[in-house]
Amino acid sequence: MSLVLDQQAQDLLFRSARTANAFTDEPVTDEQVRAIYDLVKYAPTSLNMQPLRVVLVRSDQARTQLVERMADGNKGKTSTAPLTAILAADTDFHDDLHRTFPHAPGARDWFGDDAARTETARFNAALQVGYFILGVRAAGLAAGPMTGFDAEGINKDFFADGAHRVLAVVNIGKPGENAWFDRNPRLDYDEVVTTA
Repeated sequence: MSLVLDQQAQDLLFRSARTANAFTDEPVTDEQVRAIYDLVKYAPTSLNMQPLRVVLVRSDQARTQLVERMADGNKGKTSTAPLTAILAADTDFHDDLHRTFPHAPGARDWFGDDAARTETARFNAALQVGYFILGVRAAGLAAGPMTGFDAEGINKDFFADGAHRVLAVVNIGKPGENAWFDRNPRLDYDEVVTTA
């Protein structure tokens, strides 16, 4: 069966794309990031909630702070990537539901339980993280998503309000020399999909 998306686009987003570990020094512009967000914001979430928050790390001071919080294996590539984005979940996402889910005026009240709201924010922001990575690829850039970091430290340094929780750090740019590791195996269809 053929898919609606052409082979070149499938390769760009999935088959040929891999986590990048090295980048050129070509800058990533605010216009590129805006185009990425303006595409991926339309991807689905529960109740159209929008908990993803993105911090673009551009200043030397912010980069130094972030690199200190990264796992040793992630420090070098984070210090040299042209742009790094910190992707977080906003646990106060429900304050925006009157705008993003307007046909249910009482929707904010559905999320009074802090633990359930935090879990909902993390789940839906994690969906948006995946969309963001695909958006980076759709823009012709490479993404290097990482979860090896001191989350508490990043939250303290970048999200002092306590409402935002880091989920991933993503290096973004044009792939540099030796940017890719060999692709690891994937599970086959029959190992993953069953019919009930």
